[in-house]
Amino acid sequence: MASGPLESIQGDVPFYRCNPPMVLGEAPIYRSSDSTLHWVECIEDPATLWILKVDPSTGDAIGEARRIELEDSVTVAFFRKDVPGSYICAYYQGVAFMDEATGKLEVIKEIIPTDQREELRYNDGGVDAKGRFWLAEIDKRAMAYGPNKLPESYGTPKGRLWRYDPDGSLHMMDTGVICGNGLAWSPDNKTMYFNDSVAMMVFAYDFELESGIITNKRLLIDRRSSFGEPDGMVVDTEGNLWIAMYASNRIMVFDPSGMHLKDIVLPAYSPTCTTWGGKNFDIIFAASGKDKRGEIGVKDEGGHMYKYKPVNSKGTPKFEFAG
Repeated sequence: MASGPLESIQGDVPFYRCNPPMVLGEAPIYRSSDSTLHWVECIEDPATLWILKVDPSTGDAIGEARRIELEDSVTVAFFRKDVPGSYICAYYQGVAFMDEATGKLEVIKEIIPTDQREELRYNDGGVDAKGRFWLAEIDKRAMAYGPNKLPESYGTPKGRLWRYDPDGSLHMMDTGVICGNGLAWSPDNKTMYFNDSVAMMVFAYDFELESGIITNKRLLIDRRSSFGEPDGMVVDTEGNLWIAMYASNRIMVFDPSGMHLKDIVLPAYSPTCTTWGGKNFDIIFAASGKDKRGEIGVKDEGGHMYKYKPVNSKGTPKFEFAG
């Protein structure tokens, strides 16, 4: 914990209101070539891809977002290097390419069999500096117990972390995951970060860039005695982690040692995922979900899109898949 009073910054109202509000907005990514913000609504049926033009200096919305219906739930997507108009994504059961114009999915690696859809699904992911796609699973039965409530009798959670390489090879990188989320890398590419939201923990690994191997897993941030589920995150150029903390109204900022530096407080109870954008990559864009508590009289601005321009902090573009 920080030694002094924690800095708390009041964030703004949504800069873009989705109509109707999204049940679970996820996976924002920014494309600088046309200053567009792309994200998904992954829970509604049908799931949808949203593409919004934004001002590259202010991040303000320009016009209305284009919405494309998807064939299956997509929870995370990244641009493909040298393949315009195409994303690599995690769909419910594995890896697919997604067409920007039509939303059509081309399944390239089914990992979870159809008969296990009630047990497992894909969630968040990341692309490393070598253009490899990492994707993490949810153990749906373990997640149903709630944050930090999995009984010992359940045993080891069944979620896994995978790496899909541009050559088409698939590698299982870790196991024992309840709800895999928020992959990110340090600026020097020597550390990888990975969140297990429902376990309420953030892990760090030693990362070997050339091989993509991870070792020395350790607990970096522990929220089990506090509040908030670590969801999507990005790293700034100083190596600080900007984590959308689900069920907390906050984007929380931690230094590379895990020290809690500050909070950006939002009017959305459940921020889900962050990305850097704008012409200088100095604007944080964040997706959010609707408040599931259903409390009468509780005002919540979830299900919309947020932005925040920090002072003296900036990030870099998210890497693109090299296949």
